[in-house]
Parts: sequence; structure tokens; C-alpha cells
Amino acid sequence: MNRRDALRNIAVLMGSAISATTLSVLSESCNQPIKKNGALFSAEQEDIITELADTIIPATSTPGAKAAGVGPFVAMMVKECYPEEVQKTFVAGLDDLEKRAKSTFSNSFIAISPAQRAVVLQQVVDELKQKKAHEQKAQQTGGKKSAQTAAKKNPNFFQLAKELTMLGYFTSEVGAKQALVYMPIPGKYDGCTDMKPGQKAWAL
Repeated sequence: MNRRDALRNIAVLMGSAISATTLSVLSESCNQPIKKNGALFSAEQEDIITELADTIIPATSTPGAKAAGVGPFVAMMVKECYPEEVQKTFVAGLDDLEKRAKSTFSNSFIAISPAQRAVVLQQVVDELKQKKAHEQKAQQTGGKKSAQTAAKKNPNFFQLAKELTMLGYFTSEVGAKQALVYMPIPGKYDGCTDMKPGQKAWAL
């Protein structure tokens, strides 16, 4: 199984955690036309992506996103696989993170501590929750379904960052072999196996 197939399989397992945009990108095998207009991200923004991914999946008893090289994977995916509208949303989200870090802690996102980055990211999450709650309350049932569909097709910055971080991590060697249970040569097929308490999920 190659990495592209693994990405699609992980996306299926994640179900509703993956936006329609990302599912579309994976099903089309990243064959969307690429605009060759120079670098999408500055060097500083690529560093922000790396630290953002490591904030989403930090090192615990297993290595975090940075150790798995997830930052460059996220940057590559956004640049090479997503439409221009989504790219602009992602770049704007990075700029917003930087502004929040400087406003709250008077320093760049890449210069503040992991705990401070978590605070900045929680601000983003809280505002998204408030916005979603407001939209659900304001709209009638018919319009609500339409709005949810539009949101799934056009993911917000944090949703996109989170799903790409998860995709990159759990399809990396570090994620598959250390965060999951990896069996390079599987034995018999068992479609229903009980998992023990605390057992890691199986790698694909």
C-alpha cells in the first residue's frame, strides 16, 4: 500500500472529522491544477505550521507531530492539492495565529512556549464554537442544512489544519509504528477483534 492509499484509508476511518474538500482532494489523487506563482508560504509561515501541528499532536509517551515531520507534509498538501480559495483561507489563518500570539503574549507564535500556543489555539477554537452556535440558532431548519453542507465543503482554517495534521501523523512511520500498533506482515483476517483497555489502534 502506498502513502496515497493510506491517506485515503485514514480519511475514511476518520469519517466526519474530514471535510468534503479534503476527501475530494484525496479521491482525485492530488491531480488538481497547480498555480505556479511562487512559494505559497514564507519560511516563517512554514515554521508556524510545524509548531501548530506539534500543538495539535504534542509529544507525550509517543513522539509528536514535529518528530513525524508533519509540518512539511501539511504545507505540501495545502500548496499542491487544494484550490486557491482554500489556500487563501489557510494563509489567512496563519496570519491570524501570528496576530493573536503577538497580541496575547507580545511575541511570535513560533517564539512562545507550547503552553502559550495552546492558549492561542484555544482562542481560535472557542470563537469557532461561538460562531457555529450563533449560526445554528439564527437559521431556520432548511437553511441550516445548507449552511452545514457549505461549511463541510469549505473547511475553516483550524479544521483543515487539524485534519491534515492527523492525516500526516497517522500515515507517517512514527505515527504508524509508535502511536499505533503496526504489523508489517499481517496474519489471518479477523473482522471483529475486541481491543484491550488502553490498547493502541491498529495502523493501516
